[in-house]
Amino acid sequence: MRIHNPPCHVLAIRASIGVYSQEVTLDKFAILALLQAKPGKEQEVEEFLKSAQPLAVSEAGTTTWYAVKLGPGRFGIFDTFKNEEGRTAHVTGPIAKALFARAEELFDPAPQVEMLEILASKAPGI
Repeated sequence: MRIHNPPCHVLAIRASIGVYSQEVTLDKFAILALLQAKPGKEQEVEEFLKSAQPLAVSEAGTTTWYAVKLGPGRFGIFDTFKNEEGRTAHVTGPIAKALFARAEELFDPAPQVEMLEILASKAPGI
């Protein structure tokens, strides 16, 4: 049997992860927003969600942020946070303000927002 060695850059990444010695703090808080687009507004909702990505990147307390399409006219946003302060900053920040400012125009019913506690996870580098 012949074993193929992966490229050097992959070995370097594996080595750096293998010797990583700092304590890793997993996210414990999350938000799940479920969104139903009004008929005829599906494309506008999709564009709106995509346009929010740079805002999410700029939020220091937001660890991960996902805008997803669940099916025809159904969308969601899922975010994670290390602490309650990060989550609070997000729900009072520009993405939430923009979402609720346009909620009546884009969604029916109104967005359903759930504050979640993460019980277990699998994250990169862990």
